[in-house]
Amino acid sequence: MRARRTGALVPAALCTVLVAGCGGSGHSADGTVTLEFLSLAWQKESVDANKALVKQWNDTHAHVKVKYVQGSWDTVHDQLLTSFEGGEAPDILHDDASDLTDFANGGYLADLTPYLPASLRKDIPRTSWSTTTYKDATYGVPFLQEPRVLIAATKLLKQSGVRIPTARHPWTWEEFESVSRTLTRDRNHDGKPERYGVAWSMKEPVSQSVNLALSTGGRIFYQDKDGKNEIRYGERDAAVAQLINRQVNTDRTAPRSGLGMSGSDTLPGFFAGRYAMLPLNFSYRQQVQQQAPEGFDWTVLPMPSGAGGLAQGTAPQTLSVSADSPHKQAATDFIAYLTQARHQVRLARGDWLLPTSTQALEDPALTTDTYGWKTGSDIAAALRPSPVLGVRGYAEWKDKVATPAFQEYYNGAFGVGELRARLATDGNRILDRYQR
Repeated sequence: MRARRTGALVPAALCTVLVAGCGGSGHSADGTVTLEFLSLAWQKESVDANKALVKQWNDTHAHVKVKYVQGSWDTVHDQLLTSFEGGEAPDILHDDASDLTDFANGGYLADLTPYLPASLRKDIPRTSWSTTTYKDATYGVPFLQEPRVLIAATKLLKQSGVRIPTARHPWTWEEFESVSRTLTRDRNHDGKPERYGVAWSMKEPVSQSVNLALSTGGRIFYQDKDGKNEIRYGERDAAVAQLINRQVNTDRTAPRSGLGMSGSDTLPGFFAGRYAMLPLNFSYRQQVQQQAPEGFDWTVLPMPSGAGGLAQGTAPQTLSVSADSPHKQAATDFIAYLTQARHQVRLARGDWLLPTSTQALEDPALTTDTYGWKTGSDIAAALRPSPVLGVRGYAEWKDKVATPAFQEYYNGAFGVGELRARLATDGNRILDRYQR
């Protein structure tokens, strides 16, 4: 499963080899406009849904046709930048909100404000729109989103007798720690449990460490009185990170080995009864459903809540229009078509994600208990823009400062004071360079 939601466009020099076209829109002899749509759908169900909707559009629109171009989720930033600078960007771009800041600042994306229909504006909540809006300009339509959830072994939960949380009555973080201790089994008391209550997969620790801070009333990324971005790491910002550190290094309710794992790496141990619960992105339900042994029963629970309730940060998938496209209204019309509520349901199910559409979230297909869809739809209202969105310099901070700092901290190399110094003191030096 992908490590992060980013998109990739084949560099302009390789377009003729790897994808047909890659040259933006065109006209036929009869005046028909052809728009290129770069899709980053990668699962078969998702690719099929996108292609079906493109065909449906083409069958019902005589003068504006859409050409589907298959991209990938790897190396998005550099490759898209290459296509923008080379004048080879497709008209319609599938990406995610975390990648729009630099592209918007670079003038590569069109402001969709004049072109968006009122019905689409109304159907998608304001909190979702804020993930793609900078300086009163809207650079993308947010249409799919992914919360983090707990995937748990039903049998072990029932045997333990713990209270089963719901979105209306979630566990607090304190309850979660207590439940993790209850679910941990160390029969010979040697400090090496046969079963851990939870496994934190922290191969890429930054996004979840930042996004889950919202649940305890933190943000990590703030704005000062002059509107400049700055990093702070106070008690509420650090609460979840400190909990994870305790579970790994003090309570021994989470394995240290999990810190170097991806989400996929934890699944074999989960199926074998090594871990009772896994905090994972919502789309991992598909892998669990496909890979679980016969008879293995699992359930999807909301993440715990704190001073911020069930809030957590997300960076939705987005659809944008290239600033160089000569057919911005037509391109936006196709985006509006693709993101109609009934179409978002198809796309969300194909990708095992949640739609942003309020109407789509009420669809029976997304409110069923099967595979935890209802848990996702129930917590959708609590999703907030990731604090990192709109922060220039975040990528450098993440790679050079935050990733190694969090990894060392979770492994017990130093305390929260040193973590704060690295994240905030060192991090603000980076942000300051981007805001001079």
